[in-house]
Amino acid sequence: MSSRLKVSVVIPCRNEEKHIQQCIESVLASDYPQELLYVLVCDGRSTDRTREIIQQFQSNPSVQLIDNPEQTTPFALNYGIQAVLTDVVIILGAHAEIAPDYVRLCVETLIKYPDTGCVGGVLDTISEDEQTASIALSMSSSFGVGNAYFRTGERAGYVDTVAFGAYRRSVFETIGLFNPILARNQDDEFNFRLLKSGSKIFLNPDIRAKYYVRSSFSKLYRQYRQYGYWKVFVNREQSTVTTLRQLIPPIWVAYLFALPLAFLIHQFLGLFWLLGILAYLMLSLFSAVRMANSVKQFIQVCWSFYILHFSYGIGYLEGIIDFILLRKTGGKQNTSLSR
Repeated sequence: MSSRLKVSVVIPCRNEEKHIQQCIESVLASDYPQELLYVLVCDGRSTDRTREIIQQFQSNPSVQLIDNPEQTTPFALNYGIQAVLTDVVIILGAHAEIAPDYVRLCVETLIKYPDTGCVGGVLDTISEDEQTASIALSMSSSFGVGNAYFRTGERAGYVDTVAFGAYRRSVFETIGLFNPILARNQDDEFNFRLLKSGSKIFLNPDIRAKYYVRSSFSKLYRQYRQYGYWKVFVNREQSTVTTLRQLIPPIWVAYLFALPLAFLIHQFLGLFWLLGILAYLMLSLFSAVRMANSVKQFIQVCWSFYILHFSYGIGYLEGIIDFILLRKTGGKQNTSLSR
């Protein structure tokens, strides 16, 4: 039954010359029937060699290059989804590579669980040097990313979101396409609408993909600040907080900012306030020491934890000011590429 379902893999990209070739090749290496597989690369008018690399695959009828003049991810996703009408649509990042059985397992899992509108797997975070190795470790840790099971791989079952999900075509017919306003978090917002419609999302740890993390601490900071910022917009649009774990970083940052005030109120209150910071540091150190292979990596993992939490929290608080208090539509600094 699964061998007869047509599948399209939609890859939004812009200036991804470093990874786009390996990404496309990983899809073409799938053990799924090639005549039922379509690869739709939606490029946001890259200024590097990305388009040139994509065009090298044009001799393969399964690969299509789609122009995305708006240059943002949701537009790219929507162009790809509408380009070829298939039974299943898989969303894939240009800086990722899928396992040969990824497509097949996605289809088989959708068939096995008919109440699901989307299925996904686990991201194996990949590093290219010592610094990115520390970032990869922090992003695969439950202390770093909470109960984002698609990153930690700690369990199989129904979840609130997955990365690089495989969606039934009927999902788009029921709830529409990705929100074009969202420069970030468009998949989280879409998955929330999916769950709200009564459908489910299933995580199968046997489905695996490689994900190349940001190449520096500064890029990681910009990435997660944008995530936190646009999460508030999603909450405003849906009139609810979509997940509880998103509240922890902004509460933590607000806690840090309140430390001087605590000392101003009373010295003992300030000292008591410090206990919370000490507890965070101890958890960070405990988590890092279990993963690090050297003293330098231990320090870098701890620093990565701090960047993940602080940048997301700062972005979230900024989003509250812009989207909730000032009713803005977004900030330019939170739409730029973070790679």
